[in-house]
Amino acid sequence: MGVKLKDIVEPESISFKDLEGRVVSIDAFNTLYQFLSTIRQRDGRPLTDEHGNVTSHLSGILYRNSSMIEKDIKPIYIFDGKAPELKSETQAKRREVRDEAEQIYKEALKAGDTEKARKFAMRSSKLSPEIIESSKKLLTLMGIPYVEAKGEGEAQAAYLVANGDAYAVASQDYDCLMFGAKRVVRNLAVSSNLGDLEFYQLDKVLRQLNVTREELVDMGILIGTDFCEGLKGVGAKTALKLAHNGQLKEKIAELQKESTHDLDEVRDIFLKHNVNTDYKIKWEKPDKDKLIEFMCYEHGFSVERVSRASDRLKNLNSSQGSLDAWF
Repeated sequence: MGVKLKDIVEPESISFKDLEGRVVSIDAFNTLYQFLSTIRQRDGRPLTDEHGNVTSHLSGILYRNSSMIEKDIKPIYIFDGKAPELKSETQAKRREVRDEAEQIYKEALKAGDTEKARKFAMRSSKLSPEIIESSKKLLTLMGIPYVEAKGEGEAQAAYLVANGDAYAVASQDYDCLMFGAKRVVRNLAVSSNLGDLEFYQLDKVLRQLNVTREELVDMGILIGTDFCEGLKGVGAKTALKLAHNGQLKEKIAELQKESTHDLDEVRDIFLKHNVNTDYKIKWEKPDKDKLIEFMCYEHGFSVERVSRASDRLKNLNSSQGSLDAWF
């Protein structure tokens, strides 16, 4: 979910055309959850193969990425590493919410209430090790590189942008701005409509809000992050007022008294996050035969559709010697 900054940050509206010739680092877990939530049957059931394996994520990866690549946008997927210990409470709560949603979904399905079933099915999506590994396998067959983060994928994705290996981070979460992502695109991997993209530039956001990045992080802590509860009654607009009134430190101290977490440690997650600097990025020629074998013969996808999607990957070029041409 991330920090709720929507009420105070204004996106720029861009189209896929504006990203032509660009490299984007995609927050893999965030995107996979989107695929698993939205790519479902009418009654909420996920797409599955004949063996009962979930395939919604495979559909999303293949068709959305082939569409992006055809538009001359080159993706790099970033997978989460080990989550900070401070995130364990949030993860436990999310599991409870998903388990409860799954129970309601099954009951609604049994009762024939397809509208309610789909609503709660979308909230019950879970990332299993099998889903993660099959996602990586499909990306490899498509020729799309991925990077394993040491910790939070968003921090790693932001690092790729800072390091000049990508133009922007693609994620639905505003946390990327707190992690220092210079540019963030929302709806990229989950939209097929040209006008649905939201674009944020960190320097512009900070100027518009009239805060520093450090102040933005403290605002996020007061609002509430994945790593600690916020201060009761403080939303984005209130946090911004506190920043402008010079009261952030005072309120952070107030929160620290009632929090079981070290807020300096939370701050360091955003400002000094440990990232993987030993990675290699290389786009390969898609392996069409193995792609068809994996998607069609193992998971029941249409040979014709997968073949067409594979042909749309021709913009990937393994001989690309430098990323400079993509900026």
